[in-house]
Amino acid sequence: MPFEQPLSAAEMTRVLGAIMEGKSSAEEIRAFLTTLARRGETAEEIAAAVGVLRAHAVALPLSKPSELCDTCGTGGDGQGTINVSTLAALAAAAASVRIVKHGNRAASSRCGSADLLEALGVNLDASPALVARCVEEAGFGFCFAPAFHPAMSVVAPIRRELKIRTLFNLIGPLANPAPLTFQLVGVAEPRLLRPMAEALQRLGIRRGLVVHGRDGLDEVTTTTETDAVELRDGRLTARQLAPEELGVPRAALAQLRGGDAPQNARIALEILNGTPSAMRDLVAVNAGCAIYVAGRARTIPEGIVQANDAIASGSAMRVLERVREVSRHAR
Repeated sequence: MPFEQPLSAAEMTRVLGAIMEGKSSAEEIRAFLTTLARRGETAEEIAAAVGVLRAHAVALPLSKPSELCDTCGTGGDGQGTINVSTLAALAAAAASVRIVKHGNRAASSRCGSADLLEALGVNLDASPALVARCVEEAGFGFCFAPAFHPAMSVVAPIRRELKIRTLFNLIGPLANPAPLTFQLVGVAEPRLLRPMAEALQRLGIRRGLVVHGRDGLDEVTTTTETDAVELRDGRLTARQLAPEELGVPRAALAQLRGGDAPQNARIALEILNGTPSAMRDLVAVNAGCAIYVAGRARTIPEGIVQANDAIASGSAMRVLERVREVSRHAR
């Protein structure tokens, strides 16, 4: 099948299903991914592809699979910042948002969400039952993508070989194995704002926020304005977020850069221990957005206040400590 024209949901389901089941050749997979990346994926294609990944995913056995939130980005912004969405998720969890974080090791950066959490002592090999227990006891659980999406191993070598952003960079953040209600999604390209928001809409997310910093970050940034599309009450609304309106000073991008996993773990502990910095502001802003999206705050600035309180009180650090403890229990 040529892929120059947009695929219907049924066509995407058929093509990606064949790939996940090992029925497509490496040449066919390369052609599929490069053609879609060149022309741009549609919301219908993205949502259908997420459905295929979820159908092949390992289930998360939650006793209360409701009111769940994830904070995740497409990655690939090339800015080398700290792991904002992961730390924001911990702060949001401390503000009573039920977080199921879905992530992987670094692909293009030096430290992915999995690398950071591992460096902080979280067991990435925790069974699905233990991850569910983390969510239920700490309000935060981490689904390590290779463990929950084993079918993805088929395309991993091809993705590494291509060295470009592909469909899988877009559907990864949306393919959380838990049934999410709320989602904060960062994208590295402004053209992805609308299709990703429309995909959330198609996937039945109740409230969502898709964001792109004008400095290139796939986060809500504090160096300049952030463009966003909000999903609420079934409608999509374009928004702009400025640091001043969020109650934080503008930072320089250099103030937000991290390093490898050990470096980022040290920075993370400083942030969670409440040390004031531009990085802490960035984490609080993104945590505040997650708190707002999850309906725990009426406005984003109110959510940021809650995030700062969760950090200053030590609650966010206690979430990490509890996740670390529970994830290391016997299976």
